[in-house]
Amino acid sequence: MMFKKQWNSGLKGWLYLLPALLFLGVFMVYPLVDVFIYSFEEGYNSASQTYMGTGGYNYSYVLHDPYFLQAVKNTFLLVIITVPLSTGIALLISLGLSSIKPLRDLFQTVYFLPYVTNTLAVGMVFMILFKKTAYSDGLINLFITWFGGNSVDFIDGPYWAKMFVLCFYTIWVVMPFKILILTSALASVNPDYYRAAQVDGTSRFRTFARITLPMISPMIFYLVITGFIGAFKAYSDVVALFGTNLNAAGMNTIVGYVYDMLYGDSGGYPSFASAAAVILFAIVFTITCINLLISKKNYSL
Repeated sequence: MMFKKQWNSGLKGWLYLLPALLFLGVFMVYPLVDVFIYSFEEGYNSASQTYMGTGGYNYSYVLHDPYFLQAVKNTFLLVIITVPLSTGIALLISLGLSSIKPLRDLFQTVYFLPYVTNTLAVGMVFMILFKKTAYSDGLINLFITWFGGNSVDFIDGPYWAKMFVLCFYTIWVVMPFKILILTSALASVNPDYYRAAQVDGTSRFRTFARITLPMISPMIFYLVITGFIGAFKAYSDVVALFGTNLNAAGMNTIVGYVYDMLYGDSGGYPSFASAAAVILFAIVFTITCINLLISKKNYSL
């Protein structure tokens, strides 16, 4: 009787999960398997649904394509620079917001505004601020020249200038969400711990390192993992700044490379696009697993 009741309870649970499992299977698992199959079909033609053979040529071509290598370089630089910086700055701002009482809600709203603004619109504003035109060098260059520096073409100029704008823009866009999460995490810390530390005469830095940081570390690791995934998927932000011809600008990303292989000027190569997508999936999956292992190790200490 007990076994039958447990069986019915388990069956009911699976029935509740069935819609979600079907959704994940149709829109996530099946496309992933399909792309993996396409990546081994050489010379695949989407119109006739035919291919010349199977093998690893698609991966060999993609891994030797200078445009893909440039996209990998850009993507990794974007990830390495923006994820730690945006998380650290968001933590500092969250600490400042948590320590003030008057106008706290107003400041939180102001910092959250970029998150609810269209990323393409923000990208256009950044392009106007940094781009040199026939009529103006841009507002940023105006400030640079005021302090005695030389104006820089951040949009069409040297690689380091374009990467600076892209990283600055990415940090600006992702920071509001991180501030919201970290502010909530700081508010959830039990104030009794701080009172005990105050009674013991513990310094603010030691209180932060021994109490605050360990208590909010799950949220920090969550933001780092999602930050890595989001930065690896960057594309629309880059288009907003540098236009659709990212290969000519030298600022393409892996997702942009996949899109170009499917629909861009060099499009019509779904096999190459599938191989690049699988490589991107392998990179993101590996880094995510490493982050999860590091976070799990820290939780167990």
